Amino acid sequence: MVARSFDHDPKNTVVLPGGQRAHRDAVQQNEVVKRRFESPCDGVWSLVGNGLSNQTFVRAHDGVIAIDTGECVEEMREALRELRSVERAPVAGVIYTHFHYVDGTAAILEEAGSSKSGGTALPIVGHKRITVNRTRASAEIGPAYARGLVEQFAVALPADGPDGLVNVGLGRWYRNPGHAPFTSGHLPVTHELDDTSGTFTLAGETIHWAHCPSDADDSVNFYFPSRELCVHNTVWPVLFNVYAIRGEEYRDPRVLLKGFDRVLAWEPEHLVGAHGPAISGKRQIRERVTRSRDAIQYLWDQTVRAINKGWTADEIADRVRLPASCDDDYLTSERYGVAEHHVRQIFAGLRGWFDGDESKLFPLAPAERYQRLIDGFGGRSEVRKQAATALDSNEVRWATELATWLARTTDATADDKALLARCMRTIGERTPAANIRNWALTRARHLDGSGPMDRYYQHRFSARLVHHHDNATIINTLRVTLEPALVEGIDHIVTFVVDGERHGLHVRNGVAVPTGEASATSIAATSTSEVALTRTTLVDVLSGRTTWSDCAQRGAIRVSGDTRTLDAVRAAFDVPGLKS
Repeated sequence: MVARSFDHDPKNTVVLPGGQRAHRDAVQQNEVVKRRFESPCDGVWSLVGNGLSNQTFVRAHDGVIAIDTGECVEEMREALRELRSVERAPVAGVIYTHFHYVDGTAAILEEAGSSKSGGTALPIVGHKRITVNRTRASAEIGPAYARGLVEQFAVALPADGPDGLVNVGLGRWYRNPGHAPFTSGHLPVTHELDDTSGTFTLAGETIHWAHCPSDADDSVNFYFPSRELCVHNTVWPVLFNVYAIRGEEYRDPRVLLKGFDRVLAWEPEHLVGAHGPAISGKRQIRERVTRSRDAIQYLWDQTVRAINKGWTADEIADRVRLPASCDDDYLTSERYGVAEHHVRQIFAGLRGWFDGDESKLFPLAPAERYQRLIDGFGGRSEVRKQAATALDSNEVRWATELATWLARTTDATADDKALLARCMRTIGERTPAANIRNWALTRARHLDGSGPMDRYYQHRFSARLVHHHDNATIINTLRVTLEPALVEGIDHIVTFVVDGERHGLHVRNGVAVPTGEASATSIAATSTSEVALTRTTLVDVLSGRTTWSDCAQRGAIRVSGDTRTLDAVRAAFDVPGLKS
């Protein structure tokens, strides 16, 4: 069976020329995702290692079809430069496999001299949910989503030194530093696909497509029969991530398996993914994709088998392990996420949070529980001693639990946090999984103060994050920043008039209800107020560039109605610019 997560021989830890300490398998992944401009067959090119995703090009009858455009205009410019070294035909159409890598499309218009104004003359094919998926993660759950990206993708890690970046599993970087300043150039889909399958023609090329949810519910796989080519977002250059440590919606393996089966049914001669190198040869594709598929079914089947036996989530995570043969191919290796986390996610997705462990039914508050455990073990000094001894004895899991008790109590010291940071660094340098290494090292640096993450625990309405949100979304998102204790007994509607648009919040019963919703429109409030301002002022206040008081003094904010209650309401939103 595959070893559990970081239970590998510590001797597998290597030191890179830049000083990074990492598991040898994590380092080996650099070879898988290294930069290469490859051509698996005539008229098909894929740039691997330019960023987190590939940019792929297919020469069609009426020009080139570009598939996925990366995370920024600069990334796509580089891909187009590579393309132009081998092919001069213009880009005649674009395909998005899913919503993650669609921000470089404007580079295509730029190359063409912007003759296709606004993208209307450039056909762009993709799933109908791409637009909404691009915005949903940066609104209400924006802080958690951003923090998760930073932790999982090593955004806050240094380039060199023991904590230095090695890779992010699916690519060398989340964002290639050579592409700064990462200009967004997204163009929306013009030809929408739905949740079925079918055939369409683009640039004179007949293409089969099938909706195949993967790490996004808008993932679509494509098959070019003229070249026996499948372009997809299903088979990754690692064990597929059923659970993303950054936090994501449940990825149901039963749904995911349909994507693998569709790829196999097409029987492609060439397989080009959103990530990693291409694979050619029907036999090799069939064998490797089948193993990759079966690894996912294995995790599902064995988790369900364990649930039926009454095992708790902790017991399942300990006992369900992939066959040792999975380490023989990077497609099934734990170089991104880890199986023991995937089975926990399957449990939670299928059965919810309660796993039958009696102590989890009504647990003590964490801080109280940790303090009682510390007291029961003989006090803080004794727990510190046992944690350090366990870590020195290679009992990393137990050391981490003991150190967590110390670091998460209200009287935790810098030494307590440093001890937990040491545990995190040990995990980081011993795990073959990029996600775990990056998360553990980011947390270690937060704990010891060398890389604090405090700003990622605050809802930030930065201009960059909210530029694609409409005014209603921005105002409505304030709901999830409300501190209910500060509005107890208040029944007040505040209407924001943003550049003439009216968007209100009815603060009542400890919630802020958008007045545009049917549930709110017919309910009167005890008091009301109105705030007139521009979108620029709204974003400046919410982002902290300026304050409410300053804008009011300058006349950039004009208020009327019950201003006293309005002041109490705005002070209850956990947004510094509104409070001041």
